[in-house]
Amino acid sequence: QVQLIESGGGLVQAGGSLRLSCAASGGTFSSSTMGWLRQAPGKDREFVAGISPNADNTYYADSVKYRSTISRDNTKNTVYLQMNSLKPEDTAVYYCAAGGTVIRAGAKFIYNFHYRGQGTQVTVSS
Repeated sequence: QVQLIESGGGLVQAGGSLRLSCAASGGTFSSSTMGWLRQAPGKDREFVAGISPNADNTYYADSVKYRSTISRDNTKNTVYLQMNSLKPEDTAVYYCAAGGTVIRAGAKFIYNFHYRGQGTQVTVSS
């Protein structure tokens, strides 16, 4: 049974940084595309970032591109999301996702992950 446990969320002022972590267990982490999704109150869940199994491809939503970096450590079964220059509109629950595909379709991404964690809250104050 695949388990994804997120950590690193919290309250931060606008312009600050956070590093989210996701520890995976119970699956073949090193062969899985991993990603981060987020859902703000009253909004649909959206794709934030993704990374291929050997980290040779990374994907970012336009809303976080140039401010965020996704990375992974396959020796620790952990994926990270470093977020800088945070804005109030980044406030959301952030979910780690695993075992799926990410395809770029113009300005958007089509994604399908088989597993998702419980989420970690990120709140950015203005």
